[in-house]
Amino acid sequence: MVDLAPHRPLDGFQASPELGLKAGPAFVRYNLRAREAVLPTIANALGFALPQTACRSASLGDRHALWLGPDEWLLLCAPGDALGETLAAALSSSAHSLVEVSDRQTALIVSGPRAVELISAGCPLDLGLSAFPVGMCTRTLFGKAEIALWRTGEAAFHIDVWRSFAGYVWGVLEAAAAS
Repeated sequence: MVDLAPHRPLDGFQASPELGLKAGPAFVRYNLRAREAVLPTIANALGFALPQTACRSASLGDRHALWLGPDEWLLLCAPGDALGETLAAALSSSAHSLVEVSDRQTALIVSGPRAVELISAGCPLDLGLSAFPVGMCTRTLFGKAEIALWRTGEAAFHIDVWRSFAGYVWGVLEAAAAS
């Protein structure tokens, strides 16, 4: 019989606790594209306003919005959250694009005193706190993989990556830790 149980791309990956690397939470993900005119409707449905400042995030509970472009956000929410249905209903008469990308992407969490060093091994950005403060997010490259990088704490980062690149990103982070 074929096993149809959901498979997360990082199932089975283990890192030492002192490395600060682990698989991220099983968020439901939506790519949202919308014009400024519908932002109040989105804020009503979401429970908070989408970030309007470049490369910033906003959160309320288990719902998060990451600014990816002038009219594009990555929305994250807990499994079972009716966010997609709520937004689709609220925006039914408005021009927008709301696409669930949960099966395309997965997350890694990098935290601890070496977090900046490890991510810097594959990412060209200045990740110092003054240049990349808590709450900042951006789409960037990590080695050969496109990622969405979000600083969730002074020494904590959420990396959203296409599932086909998850093992690669994990391996580069482990190699950086070993060097």
